[in-house]
Formats: sequence, C-alpha cells, structure tokens
Amino acid sequence: MILAATTNESLANTANVLVYSSMAVYTLAFFAHIVEWVAGSRSKVGRTAAALTGARRTASATVEVRTAEKEKGGGTAVLERPKVITRSAAGRRDVPDGPGAAGGTEKGDLYGRIAVALTALGFLIEAAGVVSRAMAVQRAPWGNMYEFSTTFSTVAVGTYLAFLLAKKNIRWIGLPLVTTVLLNLGVATTVLYTDSDQLVPALHSYWLWIHVSTAIFCGAVFYLGAVGTVFYLLRDVYESKIARGVTVGRAWSSVMERLPAAATLDKFSYRVNAAVFPLWTFTIIAGAIWAGDAWGRYWGWDPKEVWSFITWVAYAAYLHARATAGWKGRKAATLALIAFGCWLFNYYGVNIFVSGKHSYADV
Repeated sequence: MILAATTNESLANTANVLVYSSMAVYTLAFFAHIVEWVAGSRSKVGRTAAALTGARRTASATVEVRTAEKEKGGGTAVLERPKVITRSAAGRRDVPDGPGAAGGTEKGDLYGRIAVALTALGFLIEAAGVVSRAMAVQRAPWGNMYEFSTTFSTVAVGTYLAFLLAKKNIRWIGLPLVTTVLLNLGVATTVLYTDSDQLVPALHSYWLWIHVSTAIFCGAVFYLGAVGTVFYLLRDVYESKIARGVTVGRAWSSVMERLPAAATLDKFSYRVNAAVFPLWTFTIIAGAIWAGDAWGRYWGWDPKEVWSFITWVAYAAYLHARATAGWKGRKAATLALIAFGCWLFNYYGVNIFVSGKHSYADV
C-alpha cells in the first residue's frame, strides 16, 4: 500500500512566491531585450543586401569582361551564367550572419548582456520554485499541468542558457523565449493552477521521473527548434526579396539584418530537432513500459499515446524530408512547424479537451 505524501504548506507557498518572482524578473528581461533591439545601431546592418548586391555586380562585371574578350578575339560571344547563389536554392544563399540583436554596438550589447543576466536570474528563481514544489509534496514536481508548465519553462530557459555557455550565438532567441515563458507561466498560474497533492496511484512510480522528465526536455528543445524555424522562414523570404531587388521596409530590414543568415537558422533548427528526436523515441517507449506496469497493457490507443505517436511520425517525416532534395528549405521548415504543432496539441489540447487515461494530468 502506497501512502499519500503529506504536503508541506509552507514550502508550497514558498514555491508559488518563487514562481511569481521569476515572472517579475522575466518581465524585466523582456524589456531589456526590447531595448537591446532598439538601441542597436541600424547603420551597421545591411550585410545581406551588400553581399547579394556585390555578388550580382561581380557576376555582371565578369560576364561583361568575358564577353569583351570573346569579341576581341573574333569569336562568338557566349554569355556565361553568373553564379550569384552559391548554395542550394532552398534559402541557403551565400550571405553572412547578421551582427545580432545589439546591431554590433556597445550600447545594444550592454542591454543584451543585462537581458541575459536577468533571464539567468529568472531561471534560478523559477528552478528554486520547482524544487520547492517537489520538496513540499515529496515527489517529482510534474504530476499535473501546472507543475508540467513551470518545469517546462524552466528547462526551456535552462537549455537556452546552456547553449550560450557553450559559446553558441543564439541570443536572438532571447526575446521570443522570455515572451513565451511569460505567457506560459501566466496561463499556468491562472488557468492551470492545481493543488500540489493531487496524484492518482498510477503516478506513484519511478517511471514518473524518467518518462515525464524526458518528455519535458524534448519539448523544450523542440520549442527552440521551432523558434529557429520561424525565424528561418522570415529571413529566407527577406533574403529572397533582396536577391530579386525588391524594396523592403527599413524597420523590417533592420530586424532581419540582425538575425543569422537563413542557412545558419535552418542548420540550427535541423540539428537541434535531429539531436533530440532519439530521446523523443525513448520517451514514447518509456511511456509504453510504464503503461504496461500501471494498466496491464503497453499500448491502448489512449489519446495521449496517439498524439505522442503522431508527433513522432511528424518529426520523423521532417527528418526524412531533409534527406530528400525536393523537400529542403521552406517545405521542410513548414513540416517542422506542423510537427511542433502536434507536440503543442499533445501538451495542451489532449489534456484539456480530450478524456483518457491521462486525464488526471489536466487542470
């Protein structure tokens, strides 16, 4: 017989205060990221336009010189095709990365560093809240959607900071990250809030630590990949317009020029999705093993099981599409966003709108 763990109300209240405090710090980080983008110099952007324009001019000059040489030699002039795009046509033009949100200026970089520092502080406070919740109930702190949401945002921010510590230039994720975290925590503390001692017997298992923790980590990495994919699509459209000589608004151009090149964003998204996909496969297998222990069957087509598998199929299709020449670039990116949409529905939609054996994890 498994006895229900008693709740330490003092620690539970402390956990709530810490989560609210982290939201306040994330809000300051949000404004610091905004100032970073605004304070960054616009005069130091324009690398994409310069690169593509320079490439066109160089190609044009090369054609003119070779044509003149042919004519001088008395031969027939043959126009050679200029090589402006040196990579694949799917948004992989040979252009440099942007200078970042700070725009390459000292003032913008200062606010960017402040934003990252505040984000790290918010992460530490929120992580302390998650740990306090776990100590208050003496179990893994993800037994319901409120706990899952707070842990998910903590892991997402932690993964972002880990990339920065590894010297990966992904500070451009900072603004959408803290914005999403604030929205996620806002929903968690209002709509999804659940008392800390509501567990069913099926959750009293060591598989709770294994299965759910891997699901949370996979979701956090998939989220970072999705942000990169959205920016890739935006940047790719921008580069395409510049390559065709289409005029782009100054404000929009300033934002796009500070992002990495489309090829860099595409590579980042693909790599993080590919890296975490095996762990998502393990998550589904671990869930099946846990289901066998808890319910006497490994697979019963429960809505959560079905949508976990649909998400797996969607990401598998995306990864397969990347290996197919006709499905690179925007098509593959769209498929990646559809896959992440499946994960989101599995996260929110199934728990809130669909009844099943996983309904104990709802609001």
